[in-house]
Amino acid sequence: MHKTNLPISPGRNARMFSRKRASGASLSRRSLIQSGAAIGLSSILPVGAIGQPRAPLHLHVAEAVKDAVGSTPGALSVLCPDGSQKNLEPIARMFTEMTGVAIHLRIIASESLNTQIALEVMAGESQFDVALPATFGVADLVASDVLLPLDAFVFEYEPRAFREGTLYSIGDSFDQKIYGFQADGDAYLMFYHKDMLEDPDERARYEDRFGTALEVPRSWAELDRQMEWFHRPDDNQWGGVLLRSPEYLGWEWWVRFHAYGVWPFSEEMVSQINSAEGCAALEDMIRSAEFLHPSATSSKFSETWQRFAEGRSYCNIGWGGAQKYYNQAGSAVKDRLSYGPTPGGAIGPGGAVVPIPYFNWGWSYVISRASARPRIGYLFSLFASSPEMSTRAVRESGGFFDPNRPEHYDDPVIQEVYSKPFLDVHKASLRQAIPDLYLVGQAEYFRVLNEALADALNGDVTPQRALERASQLWEMITSRAGRAGQIERWRQLRKQYPRAVSRHLRDKNEA
Repeated sequence: MHKTNLPISPGRNARMFSRKRASGASLSRRSLIQSGAAIGLSSILPVGAIGQPRAPLHLHVAEAVKDAVGSTPGALSVLCPDGSQKNLEPIARMFTEMTGVAIHLRIIASESLNTQIALEVMAGESQFDVALPATFGVADLVASDVLLPLDAFVFEYEPRAFREGTLYSIGDSFDQKIYGFQADGDAYLMFYHKDMLEDPDERARYEDRFGTALEVPRSWAELDRQMEWFHRPDDNQWGGVLLRSPEYLGWEWWVRFHAYGVWPFSEEMVSQINSAEGCAALEDMIRSAEFLHPSATSSKFSETWQRFAEGRSYCNIGWGGAQKYYNQAGSAVKDRLSYGPTPGGAIGPGGAVVPIPYFNWGWSYVISRASARPRIGYLFSLFASSPEMSTRAVRESGGFFDPNRPEHYDDPVIQEVYSKPFLDVHKASLRQAIPDLYLVGQAEYFRVLNEALADALNGDVTPQRALERASQLWEMITSRAGRAGQIERWRQLRKQYPRAVSRHLRDKNEA
């Protein structure tokens, strides 16, 4: 496999920092990166209080690019998932205007982008510098040795605490190295038809029947009951749409399973999905399937948007891209929706319901290990991730990028694109979202899980048998990936769960 060595010399400031560390100072890895970033920037940026640049970051990055390329700016090739080019096009134009470096966007089908990245680099035929893979696939790309770690560039260029400004950044790092920039805040959210939810007659009858108010559900049990309540196929009204085609099943089950209060793996990386709680989550999905639109088992996510926008289904599940679709001019459901995080479960003290928001997709800027211009690729990614440029990207209603920095939520254009009620729920969810399974073999773990869930939902096997088989295959995947390494990765990932959720999760043999 063709590789390009990282063309960085530590420089005077970095060497000074190394001598300081050698003198006996004890620094954490985060302190090392933040302090080093501040020192590295001091030679090229006017630094304000606490090591922060006084002028907008993207302006300084553009100057660094011009210094690096000199009189031959050249070009960068960027692999872009189809659906996100609208987000990238204004950023690419601005980067070229400010630096002279041309940006060539190559649009790749979103479902195959991660595979395309690996195949090109491993075959020695890479023709791209920067790519935006799905965040959940970064671990597998690292394991394939096709991505460049960015720590040295971070040390040299990034302002102190820059990454702490991102509301969700768990997917930026893997195996204690930094590989990317989160470009897209893909919290998985629920959408509810407000006309049904707030109908006075429905609310009165629902409360009379169940003794509880009809409001945005906090638990999966309440959501399932509400879908059943509103499911009236004889009146051409459906309880929900959701995403129940085989390739999406794992996401819903993943949250439902966590809502029963059990970790998917023990600390020793033993699969725990074949537990009573795992079966209960799957049985809940089987029962609730009766109250979904018939197309739910075969629709792609964009097709569920179209179905839900007809206004005859109570709820749907999705991301900010769905809200952009629903909130566009002429939409039949514009201003007629309520929102909530993915529901949780009664696992808190005294049976209190604990919400379980979930981050299950997102796109991340990464650099090809085979790039001949990794420094410029990194600087383009930093430029695009800066507060000003990332805000411009998220404003684009025709693209998939969703907010992921605090300033995005205060931008008037973004508020118009999404609506303030949606953004309030999205921001809260992003702050407390559990991560996806950022382990080597993520694609295999979820492929096996999806197949098992589909078999059970189709009635081919019992839930218990389906999850037993999936659990056995998970053990094989773990062994192939290297059990010791997976144990360490999983322990680190467990620590990155939000405390509001992790404190209520247990291993299945614990009381």
